[in-house]
Amino acid sequence: MSRLVDVTVRHPRVRISDASVQKVVHTLDRWRAFRCPKGTLSVAFVGDKEISRLHDEFLGDPSVTDVITFVGEEHPVEPFAGEICVNIDQARRAAKEHRTTLASELRLYVAHGWLHLAGLRDGNKKESAAMRAGEVGALLRLDKAKSVLQVKD
Repeated sequence: MSRLVDVTVRHPRVRISDASVQKVVHTLDRWRAFRCPKGTLSVAFVGDKEISRLHDEFLGDPSVTDVITFVGEEHPVEPFAGEICVNIDQARRAAKEHRTTLASELRLYVAHGWLHLAGLRDGNKKESAAMRAGEVGALLRLDKAKSVLQVKD
């Protein structure tokens, strides 16, 4: 059975298909190389202001960032895998810089957050290298499954 993926878009100008986000998460969930915790997964798409507030409140750093991942809790009846908060504004800037699409950059950020929930970190050079390798593998897997985000900007 596929996990429940709760999608929220809190951005005034962008629409993202819930079904496309769910397909990305479900594709990653079938990847045997990594295991994301069981339970409902929340994916929230926000802007600079909200990500900055979250970053400050929970990590003591008010700077803008691309993704913040909160690990959930294992509960025997209603497990909660966690929440991935994705910054649409940062994704838009990065997409322009990397000459890619907003949808591709957002998909990368969802995969990055999912990999955090699966245990990967990026706090030092060694961890960052493992995370980059995980992202490459995740994107290859998503491409093969034709799992793309449907974004209206």
